[in-house]
Amino acid sequence: MAAMSAPPTNLFPFKSHLSYPTIRHCWRCHADRDPVRAASTSPRIPSSSPGLIFRSSSDATSVGFPVVKRHVTDVTERWLMWCNSGSSIGLATSNNGIHWEEMTGESILPSPDWWVFDNFRVVPSDVLIMSSDKLRLESAVYWMYYTGFTDEKVELPLDGGGVVCKSLPGLAISQDGQHWARIEGDHHTGALFDAGEGGEWDSLFIAGPKIVYHGNKDLRMYYHSFDVNSGSYAIGIARSIDGLRWVKLGKVLERGPIGSFDEAGVRNGHVIRDEKDGKYLMVYEGIGSDGRVSIGLAESANGLKTWRRCNAEPLLTGCLNGDGWDCEGVTAPCLVQLGKGEGWRIYYTGIGKEGGEGIGVAVCEGSELGTFVKWKGFQI
Repeated sequence: MAAMSAPPTNLFPFKSHLSYPTIRHCWRCHADRDPVRAASTSPRIPSSSPGLIFRSSSDATSVGFPVVKRHVTDVTERWLMWCNSGSSIGLATSNNGIHWEEMTGESILPSPDWWVFDNFRVVPSDVLIMSSDKLRLESAVYWMYYTGFTDEKVELPLDGGGVVCKSLPGLAISQDGQHWARIEGDHHTGALFDAGEGGEWDSLFIAGPKIVYHGNKDLRMYYHSFDVNSGSYAIGIARSIDGLRWVKLGKVLERGPIGSFDEAGVRNGHVIRDEKDGKYLMVYEGIGSDGRVSIGLAESANGLKTWRRCNAEPLLTGCLNGDGWDCEGVTAPCLVQLGKGEGWRIYYTGIGKEGGEGIGVAVCEGSELGTFVKWKGFQI
């Protein structure tokens, strides 16, 4: 394939002194499938599975880590959901955020290059859509921040042991949300930045980069790692003026007190800025002493280092009867504010017996964050 020319200036709306970032390669250049041509409806969901809205059309593939975006105009409503599917990333679309069609054809695949940070698995973390009320969604520009994995194993210093794959944050861009080109980061593997030095809290890996656009030349990234000093997962923050080069600022949320639902650590924090009052809200995974994972809520006035938990109890838990589709825990939350007092939704990954995964949603009515109830169908 011929080398790609520098992208047009409107692809990179953040003003900075940097030259255009290097495009490593386009995902579709090595995909062994045809471009996206059609869609398949997600398999029928049993009414006895509260919350569950999406499963892969392939019985052999689990899906999870949803990144959900809603675009509303005067006449249309369109939802996009990028999610992990096996070792790759897929796309689904919807007109109401409940009933989804899985795009078939091309997926976002791990890199074929041996030396890069994302040649084993890729997981979506967040997507920024650069558009406006006057710009059609079809003409928007998409920036996907994702977690890339190699097959290098990292041992966690836990009493019962624990191993994860090495991971670092990456960035890709697209003009349609389906066909992506990786952006070369400063790290020699192509990642945006490296894990910390030995002894630093994030020295083992970087995962789950979630982005908030605070203002001109002010982007915040929330990510997690395993703090070797405390022996638990924690969430940290980095800032950037252009979305490409980042400066770490340290931890913003750590494990809860003994006996709490998150006493063993916190991770996969998704942050949004409340449209009503401008405060920052974070939904996150809380890990209990028994390893069970629930979803918690924290808030901050400025989104930096003044985070506080909103409740002593989790915001959302898995099914407790032992037979539900999410009976082993709920993870990877994505908070969506519907706007104009329409309410809130949390999209999440549910884990069932034998590790099976699906995507669910819980809803909260009204403009204020309160109790979330797992989706059970439209009420007539």
